[in-house]
Amino acid sequence: MVENQRWLNVLAHAVLILGVIVVALPVYIAFVASTHESGAFMSGVIPMLPGHNMVETYSAVLRGGVSSQISQPIWLMLGNSMIMALMIAVGKIVISITSAFAIVYFRFPCRGLAFWMIFITLMLPVEVRILPTYKVIADLGMLNSYAGLSIPLIASATATFLFRQVFLTMPDELVEAARIDGAGPMKFFRDILLPLSKTNIAALFVILFIYGWNQYLWPLLITTDPSYTTIVSGIKRMTDVQDGTPMWNYIMAVSVLAMLPPVAVVVFMQRLFVKGLIETEK
Repeated sequence: MVENQRWLNVLAHAVLILGVIVVALPVYIAFVASTHESGAFMSGVIPMLPGHNMVETYSAVLRGGVSSQISQPIWLMLGNSMIMALMIAVGKIVISITSAFAIVYFRFPCRGLAFWMIFITLMLPVEVRILPTYKVIADLGMLNSYAGLSIPLIASATATFLFRQVFLTMPDELVEAARIDGAGPMKFFRDILLPLSKTNIAALFVILFIYGWNQYLWPLLITTDPSYTTIVSGIKRMTDVQDGTPMWNYIMAVSVLAMLPPVAVVVFMQRLFVKGLIETEK
């Protein structure tokens, strides 16, 4: 039995508050930097209170043209990242859940070998196979397209493994009951497995959405058309100033805006996300 001592509660809250401060401080400094003039942080003294240029900075960023390297408005880059992240998250879930369903509930030769072949692809991330992947995408004419941004990243061995483990916990009586009621495989999948896997799907969606949103190397490689630039690549291009000093207030403003969609997804799906991570009983 764990004793409920007051000093333990105080210590636990102090550790949690310290952790929040450590995590939130860089975000706060980025926000403060976005509200000051560009040279405010070049003097060696970091301002800790917001300045008076917030409306002007964010208005200029949303209009676009604040950097010689970035001519399109920021909302266009945010839209590109949103489309890519949604396509990656939804595509990974659809492919993974159907492949896990086939591996668990269908009997076919070399079923175990098929699963381990999928699992072995974890050792081949996109950074390892980036040259052949780029060659395939270029030959298919998918450069500077949303399909080229998302399809090479759309398969996930980890999600397949997680859905397989979820399906293995399902009682065999569900399969027998569905078979007695005359339900076919797809009806069993649609009406029984999908509702029972709702929290797991939500948890994976949050993780995969953030994974797709934070992609940097692949979008930077295959997009030469500015209209397909993602927000992460755009931030990097804003810092690449040949002659002069980067406009850090605009860069920090774009960074703050880039954090909002992932944070909104996590906040909106927080309950399902936590439930999907800790739920073991069906």
